[in-house]
Amino acid sequence: MWQRYHLVSSLDEAVEALGRSGRAGRIVAGATDLILELERGVRKGITTLIDITTIPGLDTIAVDDRGWVRMGPLVTHNHCVASPVIRERAFCLARACWEVGAPQIRNRGTIAGNLITASPANDSIPPLMALGAQLRLRSPKGERVVRLEEFYTGVRKTLMRDDELLTEIAFPLPPANDRSTFVKHALRRAQAISVVDLALLLEFDGRRVARAVITLGAAAPTIVHATGAEDYLAGKELTDDVIQEAARRAQSAARPIDDVRGSAEYRNEMIRVDTARALQALAEGRERNGFPEAPVMLWGPGEWHRAGPAQSRIVEAGTTIATTINGRRLEFRTGQEKTLLRFLREDAGLIGTKEGCAEGECGACTVFLDGMAVMACMVPAPRAHGAEIVTVEGLARDGVLHPVQQAFIEEGAVQCGYCTPGFLMSGAKLLAEKRLPTVLDLQQAITGNLCRCTGYYKILAALERAAAFEAATGP
Repeated sequence: MWQRYHLVSSLDEAVEALGRSGRAGRIVAGATDLILELERGVRKGITTLIDITTIPGLDTIAVDDRGWVRMGPLVTHNHCVASPVIRERAFCLARACWEVGAPQIRNRGTIAGNLITASPANDSIPPLMALGAQLRLRSPKGERVVRLEEFYTGVRKTLMRDDELLTEIAFPLPPANDRSTFVKHALRRAQAISVVDLALLLEFDGRRVARAVITLGAAAPTIVHATGAEDYLAGKELTDDVIQEAARRAQSAARPIDDVRGSAEYRNEMIRVDTARALQALAEGRERNGFPEAPVMLWGPGEWHRAGPAQSRIVEAGTTIATTINGRRLEFRTGQEKTLLRFLREDAGLIGTKEGCAEGECGACTVFLDGMAVMACMVPAPRAHGAEIVTVEGLARDGVLHPVQQAFIEEGAVQCGYCTPGFLMSGAKLLAEKRLPTVLDLQQAITGNLCRCTGYYKILAALERAAAFEAATGP
C-alpha cells in the first residue's frame, strides 16, 4: 500500500505535493477506485496519497452568471442526485449518478474520480459528454481547460499528466426546453457495472427535435457519439418509425467487445433496444419514471457538505492518528498504511465491522464517517485523523439497544449474523434521515448490503418495525 498519506488544507498545497511526488503520488477524493487498484496491484509504485477531502467548498454545485454549471472535485454521485439544478435541468446526469453502486459508494465516489478512472462502462461519463462538459486541470505549471470529448485516449487512458489535479467540471446549463435521460443495462438492479449504457439529450422545438445528442457507454474503447442517429433525429417528430430508425443508427456507432458481462452481439442489440426505449420514454414524457422524489442518501438529515476545518498533516509510520470513535477520543501510532476497515478491527479492536468482500460490494463494513454512511474497506485509515466515526458498537446508548437492533431481535432477522452489522448501520442512518420511510426507501437503503441467509424478508420486516417504533415514540 502507500507509505505517506498527506492530508492537505488547500488546492495549492495539493498541487505542490503532487508536483513533488511525481508518478509516486495520487490524489485521494473518494478513493473508491484507487483503493481497489492499490489492493489488486493495478497501480504500482504509488507511495504517496494526497487527500483533498478535508478542504471545505470543493463539494458544491453552482450555476455562475454565465449560465454554466460548475462542480468541484469533491462532488459525489449523491451530491448530483440531490442537486435541484441537476435533477431539473440535467436529469440524465442525476439518473446516471443514481445508478452508481449503492448509497455508501455514492457518498464517497466522486464524479471527478469516475471521469479520471476512464472506464468506458463508467456511468457519469456519457451524460457529462452529452452535456458538453469541460474539465479544468491544474499543475505546478499552470491550468488548462480540456473538453471531455478530448480527454480520453483509450480504455482507462486520458491525456491527464501525473502532476495534474482535476479542480472543476463545468457544462452549460441546458435550456429549459431540453429533456434528457440515461439508460443503464446491467445484470442486476444495484451494485452492477454497465453492460451498456447511454445518455440522450433532446432539444425540442414544439413537437419536433431541434437537436439530439446520444452518447454510448461500454460500446467502444471510449464513450462515443451516435452521430448518425443524432443527425437523423434533427427536425423530426418522435414517431414510432423515427424512433426505430434512430435506434438502428445508434446501433451502427457501437464497437462493443465480448467479456464476462455480455457478448458483443448482445451489447450491440441492447444498444438498439435501449435507445428505442429511451426515445419512446422521452416522446411520452415518462423519462423520470422510477426515479425517486426523495432519494435515500444515508447521510442523515440535510445535504452533507464538508464544513472544515481543513487539515494539513502528513501521516506515515509512527505518526499519530487522532480520531473519535463511538464518542471516545483515541490516538493510534499504528495502522497508517491500512484501510479504515482493517484499522478499526486490528488497531482499534472493534471487530463488529466485518470484512466480507474488501471491495465495496457487500456492505458488511458499513460505518459512519463524519455522519455519513460509507464502506470502511474503501476508505484509507489516515482519513480517520480528526474525523468522527461510529461503528456498530456505538449504536446502543447507555445500555439501550438502537431501535433497529431491537427490531432485528424481535423479527428474527439475524441468521449467521455476519452481514448484520452493515444492515444495522444502514438502517439506523436511514431512520435518522427519514422519519417515515416507505418500503421502497427501506429497499434502497440496503442495496449496498448483501445477505446470504435470510432472503431479506426478515430484514425488511425488522426495518419496518423499527421505523414504526421511531415514528410512534419520536418528537
